[in-house]
Amino acid sequence: MRMTKIVCTLGPAVNDYSLIRRLVLDGMAVARLNFSHGTHAEHGARADMVRRARAETGRHVPLLLDTKGPEIRTGCFRGGSQCLENEQLFTFTADEVLGDDTVVTVSHKSLYNDVYPGAKLSVDDGQISMVVEEIRGKDIVCRVLNGGQISDRKGVNVPGVMVNVPIMDKNDLDDLRFAVENDFDYVAISFVRNAADVCEVRRALSDMGGEGIKLIAKIEAARSVDSIDEILEAADGIMIARGDLGVELPLETVPIVQKNLIQKCYESGKPVITATQMLDSMIRNPRPTRAEVNDVANAIFDGTSAVMLSGETAAGKYPLESLQMMVRIVEAAEASIDYKALFRNRHANTAFDVTNAISHASCTTAMDLDAAAIVTVTKRGTTAQRISAFRPHCPIIAATTSERVMRQLWLNWGVLPCLSEEASSAENLLEIGVQTALKAHFIKSGDLVVITAGVPIGVSGTTNMLKVHIAGAPLLK
Repeated sequence: MRMTKIVCTLGPAVNDYSLIRRLVLDGMAVARLNFSHGTHAEHGARADMVRRARAETGRHVPLLLDTKGPEIRTGCFRGGSQCLENEQLFTFTADEVLGDDTVVTVSHKSLYNDVYPGAKLSVDDGQISMVVEEIRGKDIVCRVLNGGQISDRKGVNVPGVMVNVPIMDKNDLDDLRFAVENDFDYVAISFVRNAADVCEVRRALSDMGGEGIKLIAKIEAARSVDSIDEILEAADGIMIARGDLGVELPLETVPIVQKNLIQKCYESGKPVITATQMLDSMIRNPRPTRAEVNDVANAIFDGTSAVMLSGETAAGKYPLESLQMMVRIVEAAEASIDYKALFRNRHANTAFDVTNAISHASCTTAMDLDAAAIVTVTKRGTTAQRISAFRPHCPIIAATTSERVMRQLWLNWGVLPCLSEEASSAENLLEIGVQTALKAHFIKSGDLVVITAGVPIGVSGTTNMLKVHIAGAPLLK
């Protein structure tokens, strides 16, 4: 099995149910819907197709809603696009105008209050760059440094400038309500700056009845990198959004930042998704570049929990081929990793409470006995996530009574979640864990497994039992 999970973005390229079903069968672990594009009706239809595929295949892929967030975009241009020349003047205005080669509307109407002469602006992920010459009322007059074709609704970045914009607007709140009403499992928060942003979104979801939805903080700017410790404390995981990071930070520093962020998550036991342009050339071509293959493999060697396909599956010509290629790269990279040596050399910066001690011991025991799997019976998924943080050599089978927890655990490295029945005793709890894993065909009769669970039964955070067992044999009291 693959330990590293694959997130696929759904869009117009996979509007057909048969394609989404193939994605589920071919290895999509999480279905991402990007609310920067499309309507609620379009996203709802794709989410319904994922649910149908879940029911037909038995693979309970979670749904992740990616918010638009406090992004800044251009308005629309006459003819859909315009060409900007180096050294020409170009104006961003708060007024509603149809753009031409001299001016365009900007979505953040008070941006003129945040920027200043000498500030740099990047458009379309850095394809076009400008420097602010002067502020004229509500107009920002810029000089084009690197020109090119600029088209409708392209992103605008202001590296190094603290833009005064709320983490959510009315549209974002509507999207969060959509996530609650449509039983989404994750929300990815765009342009997170600090822990307060995460807490604000969590409160909004709670007020809507979405307490069970987990939050992924997207790391997209220098200030979010600087605040990573507090963000990790507040969020349930992070996404390394390298597109905006590569605009906000010097390009040559992005690989270093990526490695450091993965290590932070590795140590904290929280999942990390490495995203953006992983197999970008496959949007247009049936095969990736060698550099892209190396990029994906290196993220896996660094210990990322998941890798993500964006435009490749959402809008590309080869959505299925992109996923199949990602699967091949993941499997080849993982086959070359000595997870036992990795575990022996690992020194987690985690306090060893009882749950962590049992989680660590289960990995050690599984390694010493060359166990086929670690089976954990978990209420909220915490134990499975903590075991995952130690990156054991074998899969972690998480038996839970919660359908949402089962789906959410699909994002965690090495975890195979499955739905179980309620237990009536400690012995019954362990038996249920093993039987659930057998029924799901994650293990077979005769496999040696390490089982973890906790008593009192049904109380979260009480993992305190460890047992070695041969699957299919009676459990000894």
